[in-house]
Amino acid sequence: MKKKNIVITGTGCYIPTEVVTNEDFARNIFYDMAGEAYDMPHQEIAEKFLAITGIVERRYVSDDLVASDIATLAAQEAIKDAGISAEDIDYIIVAHDYGDIRKNTIQTDTVPSLAARVKHGLGIRKNSCVANDILFGCPGWVQGIIQAESFIRTGIARRCLVIGTETLSRVMDLHDRDSMIYADGAGACILESTEEEFNRGILSHTAGSYTFEEAYYLFLGKSNIDNSDPKVRYIKMYGKKIYEFSLKYVPYAIQESLEKAGVEVMDVKKIFLHQANEKMDFEIIKRLYRLYHIRNIPEGVLPMSIHWLGNSSVATVPTLLDLVRKGKMPGHELKTGDLIVFASVGAGMNINSVAYRV
Repeated sequence: MKKKNIVITGTGCYIPTEVVTNEDFARNIFYDMAGEAYDMPHQEIAEKFLAITGIVERRYVSDDLVASDIATLAAQEAIKDAGISAEDIDYIIVAHDYGDIRKNTIQTDTVPSLAARVKHGLGIRKNSCVANDILFGCPGWVQGIIQAESFIRTGIARRCLVIGTETLSRVMDLHDRDSMIYADGAGACILESTEEEFNRGILSHTAGSYTFEEAYYLFLGKSNIDNSDPKVRYIKMYGKKIYEFSLKYVPYAIQESLEKAGVEVMDVKKIFLHQANEKMDFEIIKRLYRLYHIRNIPEGVLPMSIHWLGNSSVATVPTLLDLVRKGKMPGHELKTGDLIVFASVGAGMNINSVAYRV
């Protein structure tokens, strides 16, 4: 008896063209949240930042592009990779945080939705192709995968386009050291139903929203300069709290998804983890394996793109997946039958994990 699988048949990404190095921030004067300037040279700030995050450089979009533009470009790649027509898509899910933001403004634009703009940009005429956005913080693309699976399993759709797109460079405070983390980008995939002799594709998922004490670990707030306009707001975060939260909960979310799928952690070939902070990601994976009393982490299980792409929020996981699938990450590849995991954590605070067999 053939099995109904829900599989990724195509991926695509858009990597912005503007390269920004850590040295490019030397002209910025950084302040803490109390408005006090950091009394240390930029070189020392940059060295500490690199040691913690692993970020050497990041990518920003060119002045003429917004989040829906790069989402459309990533979608076009995914559609081509899947070998389908855009008219074959039944549902478009676009994950983002701030909508379209024009250069030199901080006003977000979400009407019409970014998904509607992508559908328009793709030239899809089919009215029954539903387009909607999802706001779930950095785990938005993974959550879009979870939602798309539900649509397909229940017969609402047969084929879905899921995109993560963001331009964090448009909402960052240049007087906040955290601005060095943020980046822009877009990643997309085609998810569809297939009937096959063996079980593959999405095996299981888990997700949760922690909002009692954790809801405002990430938020929009005024610039760190004392005399800044309080009505003009930028992305802000309590980094230590997010770090501690992630280490505490993400390993268990991954473990739960593996247990639901009935698979072993040592069978996992790759973990596509949200690229927020290299030190944090390695510690999450260490703690995951410790849950199984395993001290030695398998070599190459955690592909990393943060060194040159930074943290592009919802775009990090799908971009990383596309790069690995297409052989653009030296030392990493995917083969049919490989067990992989998608996992993320971010604003909300939200967590999710998907067990997937290639």
